[in-house]
Amino acid sequence: MLPIRTRPRSTRPGLAAVALVVSLTACTAQAADGGGRSGARDHGSAAPAAKVTVVSPAAGSPVTVNASGGTIAAVRVVDAEGGTLKGRTGAGGTSWVSDRKAVPGTSYTVEVTSRAGDGAESTTRSSFTTPEPEKVNKLTLAPGKNTTVGVGHPLSIVFDLPVTRKADVERQLKVTTSNATEGSWGWIKDHSGRDRADWRPKEYWKPGTKVTLEADLNGTDSGGGWFVRDYRTGFTVGASQVVKVDLDAHRLTVVRDGRTVRTIPVSGGTPGGDKRSWRGTAVLMAKEGTINMNSETVGLGDAYDKMVDYSMRLTWSGMYAHAAPWNAAYFGNANRSSGCIGMSDENAASFYASVNVGDPFEITGRETKGTVAEGNGYGAWNLSWEQWRAKSALR
Repeated sequence: MLPIRTRPRSTRPGLAAVALVVSLTACTAQAADGGGRSGARDHGSAAPAAKVTVVSPAAGSPVTVNASGGTIAAVRVVDAEGGTLKGRTGAGGTSWVSDRKAVPGTSYTVEVTSRAGDGAESTTRSSFTTPEPEKVNKLTLAPGKNTTVGVGHPLSIVFDLPVTRKADVERQLKVTTSNATEGSWGWIKDHSGRDRADWRPKEYWKPGTKVTLEADLNGTDSGGGWFVRDYRTGFTVGASQVVKVDLDAHRLTVVRDGRTVRTIPVSGGTPGGDKRSWRGTAVLMAKEGTINMNSETVGLGDAYDKMVDYSMRLTWSGMYAHAAPWNAAYFGNANRSSGCIGMSDENAASFYASVNVGDPFEITGRETKGTVAEGNGYGAWNLSWEQWRAKSALR
């Protein structure tokens, strides 16, 4: 067998592709078969073995195998941990390409079995290592795995590093639902300033829908960093429950399965300034219980600093529904809060027990400071379906 020759091929700096050219030694039909065979060639000559070229790519590209003077019978590409890169042979059997991309900072062994013109098979092995990535991108998924959420919760991915190659990333994100729900990815800026992709149905989820995400990102370049693993998650949609908040009427109404089951007097944000509430659809992000609320953290100076019970987060910017016994005089007749939706201790306790993360809060009112933005919590429902679909990188 001839020695392996390494020949650099210029691609992007630090991630150059390498071609490993392996010429298989010619062998006789008798040696290949382990014994004699009928139909010996004229003059006792053997057909030359196929010449195999293994192209080890830069990270983020598939592994390619080419053969001349014969065909490819089998290819096995294995990483150091025993994981395999499966692939497919092209028409004519002279090329093979891996289905998945090579991962940065990973060593691979390639075993190729080729078939010469006379049918004799030969096997060769080679190896290569892709360079370590300069930056690794990671992500945070919501909702949590194996959770049950309300009908308004999108599938949401927040990326640690910038994503400038959004189409490349989105192609690797596969959403499957138990009832063929129509939906779309949309790219937005999270309230933290990081890139975020949400998958939102055209309409609220149907109760009982099972949702799974296969994010085959291992070896994908986001533009701001490389992914070095795949991600899997799944969740179930619970009962249909929508919370309607009328700030003008100072009333919160719970609608379950299309029927009004409860009405609670509330007090919203004070009109005329920064203490106004947001309007539009906000999705319940978390039930945080008793927490300290400090107005300085939301840009309201020294307006308040207190422990607040039954806190239910609606936006990243600090709008909650919660118990507000200090505001009891205004429940049902005036908006006098610092932007949150306040109610009595008794109502807050029972409401907190019945509401679910992912339930949409549809908030209306004349005196508000604007509509909840897509990245300020889960505000995607404030865009039309056409507007949301336009945010996909693949449209």
